[in-house]
Amino acid sequence: MRAIECVINEMRSQASEREAVSYPTHKGQRRNPRKKQGGFSLVEVSIVTALMVILAIIGVPALEAYIIENKIPKVTADMQRFVSRMKVAAIGGGAAPYSGIDQRALVNGMREGAVVAVHGTGSTADVAHGLGGQGQGQSGTILIEPDSVPGHGSGSAFRLTLTHVSHAACPMLATAMQRMASLISVSGSGGLVTVKDAFSDPPLVYQPVLADAQCASGDRNRFVFVFK
Repeated sequence: MRAIECVINEMRSQASEREAVSYPTHKGQRRNPRKKQGGFSLVEVSIVTALMVILAIIGVPALEAYIIENKIPKVTADMQRFVSRMKVAAIGGGAAPYSGIDQRALVNGMREGAVVAVHGTGSTADVAHGLGGQGQGQSGTILIEPDSVPGHGSGSAFRLTLTHVSHAACPMLATAMQRMASLISVSGSGGLVTVKDAFSDPPLVYQPVLADAQCASGDRNRFVFVFK
């Protein structure tokens, strides 16, 4: 924007100079310079318009990234509340308390989210995370499924998958969830890569640099969190 201001100021200066110039009439008299109307030429207006278009093209992606970065704390807060809710509900549920978990539990738990938005009802509803993608189907949504702890059956843990996440959320999304998640995997530039695994022996502590390295430019990233 400073560049545009400089160009406009320069054009105004040139216009003022043109106004100050007096022109001879056919009788040898000098025309009153105040009667000369000032303004920008078509070329000057075209230059400013082109500069504004270029700056808009450059600035819009940066603005989108800034918006997504500021959404991360609220999105992770919504997810953490949901995970805490599921862990409380699982108390006394036996060895596989999450065996019957499905999208309905996620819909009910996220409906009052600050950023996460629920579209629809029941098991077919879309839960949009707001960090990229279209927010429907398999694009820009959160999916939930039963998972397992090593040595235990399916339903001993559950998994949240965030699809089509913007690179602007990397690796902050994983960093914000690493205290609650037992296992974290990230994919973007290739297949899923585990960046934390509390189930392994010895445990793999969270690797933020490794998480960041997996992220690809655009809304092509997938995050998988496993909770027990």
